[in-house]
Amino acid sequence: MAQKKQKYDRQLRIWGEHGQEALENAKVCLLNCGPTGSEALKNLVLGGIGSFTIVDGKKVEPSDLGNNFLLDHDSLGSSRAKTATSLLQELNDTVDAQFVEESPEALLNSNPGFFGDFTLVIATQLTESALLKLDKICREHSVTLLVARSYGLAGLVRISTEEHTVIESKPDSAVEDLRFHCPWPALTEYAADFDIDTKDPLTHKHIPYGIILLKVTEEWKASHDGKLPANSKERAEFKEAIKARTNPLEEEENYKEALAAAFKVWSPPSISSELRTVLDDRAAETLDAKSPVFWILVAALNAFVKGEGAGELPLEGSIPDMTSFTESYVGLQRVYQEKALSDAAAVEGHVRRLLKKLGREPASISPPTVKHFCKNARNLRVLRYRPLAEEYGAVGNKKGELQSLLGSEDNSHAALYLLLRGADHFAATYNRFPGVFDSELEEDVSRLKAVAGGLLNEGGSGAALPDDYVTEVCRFGAGHQADHEAVCTTVGNVPLQRDGILIGCAKPLTIVDAPLFGETPRESKRNALNFMLGRKRNVACVSHENERDSLEMSDASLRSHLSEVFPGRRRD
Repeated sequence: MAQKKQKYDRQLRIWGEHGQEALENAKVCLLNCGPTGSEALKNLVLGGIGSFTIVDGKKVEPSDLGNNFLLDHDSLGSSRAKTATSLLQELNDTVDAQFVEESPEALLNSNPGFFGDFTLVIATQLTESALLKLDKICREHSVTLLVARSYGLAGLVRISTEEHTVIESKPDSAVEDLRFHCPWPALTEYAADFDIDTKDPLTHKHIPYGIILLKVTEEWKASHDGKLPANSKERAEFKEAIKARTNPLEEEENYKEALAAAFKVWSPPSISSELRTVLDDRAAETLDAKSPVFWILVAALNAFVKGEGAGELPLEGSIPDMTSFTESYVGLQRVYQEKALSDAAAVEGHVRRLLKKLGREPASISPPTVKHFCKNARNLRVLRYRPLAEEYGAVGNKKGELQSLLGSEDNSHAALYLLLRGADHFAATYNRFPGVFDSELEEDVSRLKAVAGGLLNEGGSGAALPDDYVTEVCRFGAGHQADHEAVCTTVGNVPLQRDGILIGCAKPLTIVDAPLFGETPRESKRNALNFMLGRKRNVACVSHENERDSLEMSDASLRSHLSEVFPGRRRD
């Protein structure tokens, strides 16, 4: 155990032991171990997943040597899946590894149930038809699908899962739940032992500010019919009541802290709209014997809020730093911790009753699990994604909206998205990707524009696709065979390092639509495709613009990166 903590020390600080345990139970399947897939899986292996399986029926070719760090000249002609598996396992020998020397498309047809045994399936460089079939299979088995696609100097990432529940969403700022507005009996009793009017200057300036606020609030409510300060005038008066207790001859940090934290009395944390949506979700109201543990816990939490909690969530139990004598602070901390344990025990009681009612073993959800859930109750999130079939059908349903985006000044992402879809349809029609043959480049530009336009408009006309984008996508060449290492590294690293790992840890997914990057201006920071991708059925959409921006790479920066990777080669 000590060795594991030392090995994974850095990541344990980020997602804790619960996250690491979930990660170590994750079973990952990678389809195609080209440069994009190899980069993606490398991050998960280094993170300590439980096991991985590579599905790839190709042999190592000379074209693989220049863009895949796992393959070298000695591996030419050997199984790509076998070679990559062996080298990946060397990165972390605690991870179980297997490989299947068969093309993903063939395995989808011959043994679709194969994919039901995994936690996460990473599909790289698959065609649209294969992805549609794979997505349906993964959803039938409640397996998360992550699509990673590199195409020339462009890339796309897409997550698809029926439901992703988040317990530790790790908000940017923590919410302090101190209950100054409604103290429980034990807290009131502890505060009663302090005299904020004491004449002893040393004691006076070491009363925890939490006690000061509790005492002043008690006095305020006694003289205001039990009400808290309700407007700016009353709040100013409340602060004056705190100032009146200060010793002008002493520098009292605790009273400064009390003044700074006074707003916590009249602005306590409430149940957010995102959490309320989770609590009211139908999945928590229609439990059955097969309901996931998450929804049983949510139902128990809801019962607590309506019952013992009197509208409040279980207390988290931590308190901020306060200027105080050590024994005073520790005593106050103990009161909060005991209340948190009491609330968790009450929620656990609801869990036991629900499990018994559902015909499940009452002890099947452990007390530590309930305690962990209660501690993070304020940050629960649920994400739901529409199937790929709905997304791909949405082009026709949303063609007017997409045409409008293509006609706007910032049309880069909409154009790239449509052209990547068009390249797949082109390959299905002509049995090759556009731009493979230099002699047919001009003809392919016209063909690709017609095919992509046909996705938008059944007549194949009216799509405002920029000619330069169509030309560039054709210049990317064979697509699957012309992978640029810098692009594949970006596509493989950015989504998986931050999000693919966290999928197994019940952490937030910051990629909720289909981030793209390519030869686009740096100012193009907003994905134009939110309207038709993963947002349709999100219960609580966790999306950070800076994450999406990180997937964009300007023309200049990408070419500079490529010049470092491929010195002496043309950068156009």
